[in-house]
Amino acid sequence: MSKKIDITELALRDAHQSLFATRMAIEDMVPICEEIDQAGYWSVECWGGATFDACIRFLNEDPWERLRTFRTLLPNSKLQMLLRGQNLLGYRHYEDDVVDRFVGKAVENGMDVFRTFDALNDVRNVERAIKAVKREGAHAQGTLCYTVSELHTVEGYVQMARDLMDLGCDSLCLKDMAALLQPQPAYDIVKAIKDDLGEDVRIHIHCHATTGVTLVSLMKGIEAGADCVDAAISSMSLGPGHNPTESLVEMLPGTGFHTELDMDRLIKIKDYFAGIRPKYAEFASNIIGVETEIFKSQIPGGMISNMESQLRAQGAADRLKEVLLEVPRVRADAGYPPLVTPSSQIVGTQAVFNVMMGRYKVLTGEFADVMLGYYGSTLGVPNPEVVEIARLQAKKDPITCRPADLLPAEWEKDCEEAGALQGFNGSDEDVLTYAMFPKVAPTFFGTRHEGPKNVGKAPDVLAAEKAATAAGAQPGQPVRTPVRYKVIVNGAPHSVSVQPS
Repeated sequence: MSKKIDITELALRDAHQSLFATRMAIEDMVPICEEIDQAGYWSVECWGGATFDACIRFLNEDPWERLRTFRTLLPNSKLQMLLRGQNLLGYRHYEDDVVDRFVGKAVENGMDVFRTFDALNDVRNVERAIKAVKREGAHAQGTLCYTVSELHTVEGYVQMARDLMDLGCDSLCLKDMAALLQPQPAYDIVKAIKDDLGEDVRIHIHCHATTGVTLVSLMKGIEAGADCVDAAISSMSLGPGHNPTESLVEMLPGTGFHTELDMDRLIKIKDYFAGIRPKYAEFASNIIGVETEIFKSQIPGGMISNMESQLRAQGAADRLKEVLLEVPRVRADAGYPPLVTPSSQIVGTQAVFNVMMGRYKVLTGEFADVMLGYYGSTLGVPNPEVVEIARLQAKKDPITCRPADLLPAEWEKDCEEAGALQGFNGSDEDVLTYAMFPKVAPTFFGTRHEGPKNVGKAPDVLAAEKAATAAGAQPGQPVRTPVRYKVIVNGAPHSVSVQPS
């Protein structure tokens, strides 16, 4: 008997986040929602990750309204989001009441499936969010962020799977954000979890396509018992993105597995996005082919782009190779964290600082916090010498407790501060937007009445701008906000601004 394999479609979130920096406008997604809704997907990922930030920072769009729009236009689909555990959709830990309120409002506005992860694979950092999801009656998916080191073993992933299921998760996801998951490890991990926890444990696999091997990894995971795999419609796939939906469908006949997706609708979805994608060419990743070097460096493509930007801003673009060699050393010193938001940015930036200023002469505030346990615990033991440097520079001691246990109540303060902003609409949703992005939300609230913006451009417009640039003109460019880092030098905090390219 052939086993049905479910598919989660990524075109409305992670696909465009990976391919062109999360810039797709809601108006470019609305027309195709009916076909997506009828195609037969297990779920449609459409929210979370970087979409919340991008909506208010670049698109003048209320992310809560985006969610409500998808709920209306995808009535037959389970909506899925990526949630960073105690970090929610921001870049720090939030106290438990804020986590509870965010999950509650997400469910109220239409979310069904919460794929919840922690950048360090510290299960303590997802516990509160998973409990909140369960309390709201939504689907809680616990996530194992896949990475490779001398410490990461199949048994370790099995133990993490046990811990997540003990929290009450409805399913598990093996999340490969850097295209590191090779075919045999995919088989071994999925098989071991199924053997240990039972065939009834539902396992999803999420892979990027950057290294060119992960379509095979998905197949091996399916053979080992995976129940659902992620994919992106082909016109929104490959490169630093994901494996093509249609290819997954077509590779299964004769294998004992099948999907029940409607291929006629998939072709319509493919053709639609093929017409949309060229509008966002100026935001496109430089990675357009296969990057097997990632298996050595373990550095995701987006992380490389970020480091290139930082080095160019300092007139040191020629030192990228040094930084790429430094990243694994910094990661080892930090206890081998997976390289996923925000740990990838933190490790990458510290590697840049080490190359430019000397090893650990200057620590970013975020890296010091990682070394001292304020982001959680890592699988490996952090380098004690670097921990001591962090302790002296940050002027605080290491911790071993769950980081959120140290956070003071903040909801009332968030309500008061958000309520004083021009354009605040009085809703808990606006308070949550402010709580996660207190520096960006005030500007967004003030301009929200102007409506969402589409930063995509027709190919002929882009061509004209390139021609004008060649002739010496300066075409209008979308705003790209500098990234600010806290830096601690001799115990004193400083702010360093890095302008993305």
